[in-house]
Amino acid sequence: MIVRFIQGRLLEFLETAHDPERTPQAIRVHPVRPAMLTDTPGLHHVTGIVGDAQSAIDCYGGVLGLHLATATVNFEDVLQHHLYFGDARGTPGTVVTVFPDPHAEPGRVGAPQPTATAFVVPEGSLEYWHERLEARDVAVEGPRDRFGERVLAFEDPSGTGLELVAGPTPPEDAIEPWADGPVPLEHAIRGLHGVTLLSVTPYATASALETLGFEYERESGDRIRYRAPGDRATVVDLLDHDADYGREGPGTIHHVAVRAESEEELAEWRELFADRGYDVSRVKDRHFFHSLYVREPGGILFELATEPDDGVAVRHSDATDVSLFLPDWFEPDRDLIESQLPALRSPGGAETGARSETEGSP
Repeated sequence: MIVRFIQGRLLEFLETAHDPERTPQAIRVHPVRPAMLTDTPGLHHVTGIVGDAQSAIDCYGGVLGLHLATATVNFEDVLQHHLYFGDARGTPGTVVTVFPDPHAEPGRVGAPQPTATAFVVPEGSLEYWHERLEARDVAVEGPRDRFGERVLAFEDPSGTGLELVAGPTPPEDAIEPWADGPVPLEHAIRGLHGVTLLSVTPYATASALETLGFEYERESGDRIRYRAPGDRATVVDLLDHDADYGREGPGTIHHVAVRAESEEELAEWRELFADRGYDVSRVKDRHFFHSLYVREPGGILFELATEPDDGVAVRHSDATDVSLFLPDWFEPDRDLIESQLPALRSPGGAETGARSETEGSP
């Protein structure tokens, strides 16, 4: 069990206490970082790996009612789609993205990986969602109680863990639910609630979370809750139990992104993590935002990403065919890229237009 007094700090003590070059004053109780760095207000997006791209669109867009904000390519592998789902604007804190890899061996959920992505829905909506998911042959567990909230658990077609949490939703001006989606607005997903992490070294992951600005909130059993200070997508649950090692592939979550204030601040974050010996990338241009990646000692891959003023949505919701967005530097290779990617369509069989609860079944 992780107790609050040592949470996120024991590992740092053990790593420094034996070093004769370090003075007692250098053994810190709290993670220390430069004063100019700002606490992250919460999650930016969560990225998973799936098998079939169209099945992912039909699930996240057609069943869950998220807006397919952008269909682009994996900037590290342009012959692979990268699909962004979220609210109407693709607002950071509402976005889940997927890398479809239809030829990969299925992944295996285990340590060190995120194990589930949770979305928030309005209070009183879980009965609707339970019926909607079961009507589409999705196996559902719950609702169960967790820290005073009601939670439904299920999986996407590739086996990725997903959850719906009934609870307080973000302010109306913080997000824009997709009004043209298949889910009635009174039940529509209001963005990310949070993620669950399974670390190989929970103390190390706890320390990384505290460095980013998350604070310990409470714990129950093997689940420890951290929360960021923002108005949306603020929860990270850290699991503290033994687990087999996972294997990356369809059905697993690749990384968790948190929001960063500016590109200039990303450079400061990079210096901080490099000084601590973390595996950290250079700052990268992702067209919609700038970001860097850091794998903390507990094995979880985090991304720190800036917030675009207009979100990441570039696709009109009423389009039937899914057009491919490419940044300027990939445009000269569009014909080659499109020839190697499957054609995609809007969610199959999805209803069009927002309806009230009285206008039809889930």
